[in-house]
Amino acid sequence: MNLRWMCVCLVAITQLLSAQSREAQPGAAALVGYTSDSAIAQRDWEKKFRDGIATDNIRENMRKLSARPHHVGSPYQKENAEWLVSKFKGWGFEVKIETFDVLFPTPKERLLELVEPTKFRAKLQEPALASDPTSNQTAEQLPTYNAYSIDGDVTAPLVYVNYGNREDYEQLDRLGISVKGAIVIARYGKGWRGTKPKVAGEHGAIGCIIYSDPKGDGYANGEDYPAGGWRSRDGVQRGSVMDTDYPGDPLTPGVGSTADAKRLEIKDAKTITKIPVLPISYSDALPLLSVLKGPIAPEDWRGALPITYRIGPGPAKVHLKVTSNWDIKPVRDVIATMPGSNAEQWVIRGNHYDAWVNGAKDPISGQAAMLEEARMLGELHRLGWTPKRSIIYCAWDGEEPGLLGSVEWVETHLDELKKHAVAYLNSDENSRGFLSPGGTQDLQGLISGVARDVQDPETHLSVLQRSRLANIANAKDAETRSEVRKHDDLMLNALGDGSDYTAFQDFAGISTLDIEFGDEDDGSQYHSIYDDFYWYTHFVDTDFVYGRALAQTAGTSVMRIADADLLPFDYSPQAEAIAKYETELEKLLKDKQDEFTERNLQLTEGVFAAIADPRKPSVAPPVEILPPYMNFAPMKNAIDLLKKSAERYSKVLASWQAKGSPAASTDLVNADLLKVPRLFLSEKGLPERPWFKNQIYAPGAYTGYGAKPIAAVREYMDEKKWKEAEGQVPQVSQIIENVAAGINKAADDLETAMSQHP
Repeated sequence: MNLRWMCVCLVAITQLLSAQSREAQPGAAALVGYTSDSAIAQRDWEKKFRDGIATDNIRENMRKLSARPHHVGSPYQKENAEWLVSKFKGWGFEVKIETFDVLFPTPKERLLELVEPTKFRAKLQEPALASDPTSNQTAEQLPTYNAYSIDGDVTAPLVYVNYGNREDYEQLDRLGISVKGAIVIARYGKGWRGTKPKVAGEHGAIGCIIYSDPKGDGYANGEDYPAGGWRSRDGVQRGSVMDTDYPGDPLTPGVGSTADAKRLEIKDAKTITKIPVLPISYSDALPLLSVLKGPIAPEDWRGALPITYRIGPGPAKVHLKVTSNWDIKPVRDVIATMPGSNAEQWVIRGNHYDAWVNGAKDPISGQAAMLEEARMLGELHRLGWTPKRSIIYCAWDGEEPGLLGSVEWVETHLDELKKHAVAYLNSDENSRGFLSPGGTQDLQGLISGVARDVQDPETHLSVLQRSRLANIANAKDAETRSEVRKHDDLMLNALGDGSDYTAFQDFAGISTLDIEFGDEDDGSQYHSIYDDFYWYTHFVDTDFVYGRALAQTAGTSVMRIADADLLPFDYSPQAEAIAKYETELEKLLKDKQDEFTERNLQLTEGVFAAIADPRKPSVAPPVEILPPYMNFAPMKNAIDLLKKSAERYSKVLASWQAKGSPAASTDLVNADLLKVPRLFLSEKGLPERPWFKNQIYAPGAYTGYGAKPIAAVREYMDEKKWKEAEGQVPQVSQIIENVAAGINKAADDLETAMSQHP
C-alpha cells in the first residue's frame, strides 16, 4: 500500500472513531429546550459541575449533621439549622430561616404489659452498643413512640391482625374473629403505618401495637446489627401515625402555621388517631404473640419468629398506656436562593434535615448530597455562571412527623409559588443501587436525559441504562417487561404522600421529581437509634459514591431546568400515563364484576360451605351487589384531546429545535408552560379530602405513601360506591380538557414565535 492510500485510510479511520466516540459520549443528543449555542455552553457547565462533586465533602456533611439526635425542637436541630445557614452563605446564596409553630407531641408515659395468662412488661428501649459510638446518647434520643397517637389507657384481649390493612380484616371476618373491644398487634410493612390504627379503630379496636417482624427487616434478610446491617431484636421503628386527611400541622389545615394563625383545638384535629398506638421491637412482641391461641394464622400472615403464629383473641390480655406532651414546637426551614437572570421563575430543590434520632440515612444521606450540589453551584457561580431562573435550595424541618416544614411553607407562600414555581425536585434519603425516580411525567424526558449523562459509580454503565435493565429484570410479568423495553426513557411512577413533594404536587399544582438511589443496601435501621454514621458507613453507601451520583443527578437536573431557553417539559409521557390510569379504572371495574359474579355463584352452589373444615370455624363471604356499568367515555374523550395536544406540542417543539431553536420570543411560551401543572387542580379538592387539590396525582386515604391516580374516582370504586365514582368522572374529565387546552395554547404561542423569527 502506497503512502497516499495509507494517509487516506488513517483519515477515514480517525473520522469513524471520532463519530463513534461522539455517539458513545453521554449527552450527545440535543438538549430539549435549548438553542444550539446555549446547549454547547450548558453541557460545558454541567460537566464542570459533575466533575467537581466530592465524596469526602458528602461524608463530612453527614458526620456533622448526624452527630447527635436532631428531632423537631431539639437543641441540635437548631444548631444544624444555623450551620446550614453558614454553609449556604459561604457558597454565595441568599439565606434565611423561616420558622413555623407546629403541634409536635413527645412521649410523657409509655407502658405495655401482658397481664394474662402470664406477666411480662415490655422494655420499650433500644440498648446502647459498645461498637456504635452514638447509640448511647440517651439523654437526647426520642423514646420509641408513634407521634400523633391519641392519649389512652386500655386493657383488653390481644388479636393479631397481620399488617393491619383492610384486606386483613376481611380475612378476619371469614374466620369469624372480631377485634371489637380488643387491642390489635400488627406487623410493620405493606403500607403506611398510620393506616394500621385507623383501620383497627374503624373495626372497633381500642388500642394498637405495631412491631417489627424479622421477616421484614431483620435476621430473615441477613445478619442483624451489629454483626450485620439488619434490625436487631431490640430495634424499634418510630414514626408518625397521622391520618391522611391532610399533611402538615394538625391544627392549621390549609394555612401556614405562622404565629398569628388561627388554630384548631387538639380535640378537633382530624389527623390525630382515634385509638392509642405504640411501636415495639420483636423481642417485646415475642412474649405477647407466644401466648396467643385461636386459629393458626394463614400462611402469608406468618413472620420469621420461632413460634406458631396464631390470631387470638386471647388468652393474652394486655395493658397499653400512652400519654404525650402536646406542645407547640418551632420548625426551622432553611431557604437559600441563588437569584437568576429571570427572577420571576423559580426552580426549587429540597430535602429535609430533621430525624427521629441521628438519622444518617433518613434523611442526612440525601441532605449531605444536596449540600454538595449547592456548594458546587456556588463554585460555578464564582467562575461566572449565572442561572437563567432563580434556584431555591430548601432544607426542610419537621418532615418526619408529617411534612410539617414543607407543607407550612407551601401553604404560606401559595400565591407566590403558583406565580413563579417551575418545578420542585425532592430527595429524602439515599443508598446504593438503582435510580428510581418518581414524579409528574412532564419531567420524564428531563430526568431520563440527565440519567444518560451520569455514570453509575460501580458498574460504569449510565445510570439510565442500569436502571432500565434492572426494571426489565424485576418486571412482574411479560407485559411490564415489554412496556419497559419499548421506552428509551425511565418511566416515572406517580407519587403519593410521604415526603416533601406532597404539598408542591398535590396542593399547589407544581411539577415534581423525587430522586434517590437504592435497593442494594446490606441492612435497614429505619427510624431507630442505630440509623447513624457508624451503621451507614459500614453497611450502606460506605464510600459515598452513590451520594456523589445523587448530587450529580439532582444538581444537573436543577441546572438543566434553570438554564433552558424553553422550559423542558414533554407532555406525551404524561398523556400516556394518564391514559394508563384510566385503563386501570376500567380494568378494576371489570375485575370486580368478574370477582363478585364468581363469588355469588359459588355461594349459590354451596362451595364455601362444602370446603369449610368442620374443625376450623369459618364464615362464608357476603353476597356482593354487582358493580353496574360506569360511563368512562367523557374521560376517554378528554384523554384523547390531551394526547393530541401533547403530540402537537412535541411536533412544534421539535420544529423549534430543528430550526436552530431561536431564543427570541419564548417568554410567552414559558409563561404558558408554567401554568399547565396548575390546571390539574380543582379548588374543591378530592370529595372527602379537600386539602388534596390535584385531580390526577394524590395518595390514597388508606395507602399513605402509595399513589392513587385519579383518586376522586378510584377511591369511591374501592369503597364500592359505584354511583359516586361515576359522578366524579365529568369533573376529572373537565380537568383533563383544561390541561389539553393549556398545552395547545403553548403550542399556538410557540408557532407564533417561530413565524415571527423564521
